[in-house]
Amino acid sequence: MEKLLRVGIGCDAYYPTIDGGCTVAKCYAEIINEKLGEAVVITPDNPNAQDYRFDYPVYRYKSLFTFGEGYPVGWPFKEVFANDVVDMNLDILHSHCPIATSYFFRRINRKKRIPTVLTYHTKYEYDYESRLKYAPPLKARAYGMTLNNIKSADEVWVTSEGTSESLRKIGYEGDYIVMPNGCDLPKANISENDRMSIRRKHGIPADVPILLFVGRLMWYKNIKLIIDALKLLKNDGYDFRMIMLGIGPDEGSIKKYTKKLMLDDKVIFTGQIKDRHDIQIYYSSADLLVFPSTFDTNGLVVREAAASSTPSILVAGSCAAEGIIDGETGFICLETPHSLYVKISKIIGNKPLLERVGLNAQNDIYISWEDSIKNAFERYQIVIDKFNSTPHEKYKF
Repeated sequence: MEKLLRVGIGCDAYYPTIDGGCTVAKCYAEIINEKLGEAVVITPDNPNAQDYRFDYPVYRYKSLFTFGEGYPVGWPFKEVFANDVVDMNLDILHSHCPIATSYFFRRINRKKRIPTVLTYHTKYEYDYESRLKYAPPLKARAYGMTLNNIKSADEVWVTSEGTSESLRKIGYEGDYIVMPNGCDLPKANISENDRMSIRRKHGIPADVPILLFVGRLMWYKNIKLIIDALKLLKNDGYDFRMIMLGIGPDEGSIKKYTKKLMLDDKVIFTGQIKDRHDIQIYYSSADLLVFPSTFDTNGLVVREAAASSTPSILVAGSCAAEGIIDGETGFICLETPHSLYVKISKIIGNKPLLERVGLNAQNDIYISWEDSIKNAFERYQIVIDKFNSTPHEKYKF
């Protein structure tokens, strides 16, 4: 490119808070700074932040408090914060969350127009409908603010075609393009000794199949469906271990339900594991990733599993299942415990099938973050050129 682009990567939570959006922002910041241009992360303040550990700048505006697993509530309303970002002379802003930081980008654009992209990662209507069910005025306000944040972007990206349904439910009627996420785990062949270390750590015999879930422990990721299917497997005499890797606000009730169904001897909760190499060893040790979520808009974990040649079982019609061919690059079931149980029972003892499908997944559906962000970076230039060649009316957001 003729000019190195300077990119503002916005997110509503950043390290030490870890979730999918945070991981995406980190990958963008790292790869842009290493190979493509310059990037600064723009995010609410976190009292536990250790930003000196990053090789790129992290600008933190005010937050009111943190909740849950350290999620900050951003407060982007002071003019000085917008002035700080304007002074960075950024070429483009890219928000990865249509809440506080996207509103912050609107405030920046009121001071100086900067081309803005928004990637819509999460089905926010799930949260609004469940958490604000008994507060219609607040729910309407949440929908309205989110919609205006989305509409204010010069271009809207989604990570899968199915995500567009969520955009429409929010009320967005404009155009969008699909820009898939990548995977930060490399294609790898983990050693047998490393794989066996997981079995030794959790006391799993060598001949017992390992099922794996990776993600936040929240009911709306269809975890009840997993547990109910496991109960059917156990009742039919199948031996297995289900490893639940992650933490989340519903962790306590999920453990309670697991115990209620007398699955304590089959289900292992690891808690949070931050080391990415350690996580990849878990993927490689598993026979099958069980990810029946219909909430996730892309399912990073499916590509992460594929990096280690581990196949996934997914729900038909879910965003995570887009591009997956049943029995070739993954496995597909219906969104019922019985369908999940039947599918697992048919394939869990078929090692050659699991290995073949896992290898196909690694070859066919894996995409590195380097390739993904290279595509995004090329699109940035198109957005900027279009912005610069189009007359702009007074900013209305």
